[in-house]
Amino acid sequence: MLGISAESDATTKADPEDLFGMSTAYLTMEADLRFDSADEAALCFSSVDSTDFADTVDAVEDILTAGSEETGTEFSRHTDGHGYNWVVLADDDPEDLVTSVHFAADEFIERGYGSRLLAALFGFERDGDRAYWIYSFRRGAYYPFAPQHLLAEPESGVQTRIRPRRRTRNRGRRELLVPAVAVDAERPSVGLTALARRA
Repeated sequence: MLGISAESDATTKADPEDLFGMSTAYLTMEADLRFDSADEAALCFSSVDSTDFADTVDAVEDILTAGSEETGTEFSRHTDGHGYNWVVLADDDPEDLVTSVHFAADEFIERGYGSRLLAALFGFERDGDRAYWIYSFRRGAYYPFAPQHLLAEPESGVQTRIRPRRRTRNRGRRELLVPAVAVDAERPSVGLTALARRA
């Protein structure tokens, strides 16, 4: 019952195909803003207290384990202080990260738990600073997180070039005219978890 109720609460049907848009984003972030891949990505999801859901999580881990043997993508899973689950992936090839997150998300959806998916996160770094593109499954939208000091520096180009993007049915993509969301450099996980919970 929890899973069925959650499905009806989702604002937008989860579409894992949107994740492949990150392949282009990695190139753009490097070329336009000099942000390289941080070699990490993550999938955040909420739980359902059922054996079937536990089996689904096991199936996702089996898929990622099989994929790691081919691509070398490492992964770990943990639960944060708010009770949300995270699958964290590490690979120096952005394409492998995107593909692994897609496979994991698609498995949840195929088994009827698409609404439990909160967000997919992709990390970038430049000169010690971290930035993130975060995809909300419920809103069908990408949201950026960037360090506060970069948003305050016009010469960084971050505030004018990194902006949220969302999918619109049958109309491709459009840009939202709002600034990037700031992330506390000292406690980035706090802001990221907060966004995942709002997604």
